[in-house]
Amino acid sequence: MLLFRFLILICLLSAAVSFALYIGTGQPHYKVWGWKVLKWTLLSALCFFLVLVLERVA
Repeated sequence: MLLFRFLILICLLSAAVSFALYIGTGQPHYKVWGWKVLKWTLLSALCFFLVLVLERVA
């Protein structure tokens, strides 16, 4: 479980770095990459916490 939380944190940090690079350079491919990473990270986190909730209920 700690590994999954660490991976989610790393993905969120990489999205933040991508957005910072977009702000710093103005190149739009960093923004696109940041949105893709953020979208998949949030989807993964949602699934992870859904499994935790279902585990508690059952």
